[in-house]
Amino acid sequence: MSFFKKLKEKVTKQTESVTEKFKDGLTKTRDSFSGKVNDLVSRFRKVDEEFFEELEEILISADVGVMTVMDLIDDLKDEVRKRNIQDTKDVRPVISEKLAELLQEKEEDSNLNLQSNAMTVMLVVGVNGVGKTTTIGKLANKLKNDGKSVLLAAGDTFRAGAIDQLEVWGERVGCEVVKQQEGSDPAAVIFDAIQSAKSKNVDVLICDTAGRLQNKVNLMKELEKVKRVIEREIPGAPHEVLLVLDATTGQNALSQAKTFSEATNVTGIALTKLDGTAKGGIVLAIRHELDIPVKLIGLGEGIDDLQDFDAEQFVYGLFSDLVDRETEE
Repeated sequence: MSFFKKLKEKVTKQTESVTEKFKDGLTKTRDSFSGKVNDLVSRFRKVDEEFFEELEEILISADVGVMTVMDLIDDLKDEVRKRNIQDTKDVRPVISEKLAELLQEKEEDSNLNLQSNAMTVMLVVGVNGVGKTTTIGKLANKLKNDGKSVLLAAGDTFRAGAIDQLEVWGERVGCEVVKQQEGSDPAAVIFDAIQSAKSKNVDVLICDTAGRLQNKVNLMKELEKVKRVIEREIPGAPHEVLLVLDATTGQNALSQAKTFSEATNVTGIALTKLDGTAKGGIVLAIRHELDIPVKLIGLGEGIDDLQDFDAEQFVYGLFSDLVDRETEE
């Protein structure tokens, strides 16, 4: 059975609405990436060095990341040699197969680390403007729909309006927000939230954090302080340190991930605004170059558009036109 047929079978076994969200949310990346690959295949009769050079450029332009692209091209060349592929159109399923392998290397890590018999504490970090507060709101809604009780902590006390914004989301999804005045010590807010969460026996505490202080050093020190408070009050916590990144910023998101992972031991990425960019390849760069799992992706502006990351759905979203056409033939 061909890779495309296997992929189609796997994604159609899952919820149709999820498949459609991935398909719709990745439209811009698919149109750009698949369109360029199709054009490349139609222009070249045989698979040669020049073909791979142009494919390399296409992958880099989709923000897959230079290191990732180099490894991917090497893998593709080996596979083409092994299978003795001569016709360029036969390379397309191999490209999608290799992308899927890259994303599935440690797919078990992509699940949120929710505690079964104790409270889960999530620390949400990221620079201002990436959609951090919105992601927290949508995540709270998602967890509530799964039957969890959720409390929010307004730990971003530095950005004007951040507390109000989180409160609006709290009201919208029906979650209480623990807060103090603007300019308060974030660690004190998180401490209060932990005590409140313990007394109310909630399932999940989601902590917002500052996205910008006077400089990067101050921001990282503040995050380390917050993390120490959480670890002291709940040994083993935080169970998730989710870094929110804006997919539309491409390689800039990759450098942010490097900076935050040095200070806070990031356990997963929430990638927002994926529907608004043609550079969805950044998912592959994050997975391969930083070895941090992408756990959540934003595929639209709706409250239900924050999805658990699924490697097969992602690859199908990238190649759905081609998969559908080849599996119908």
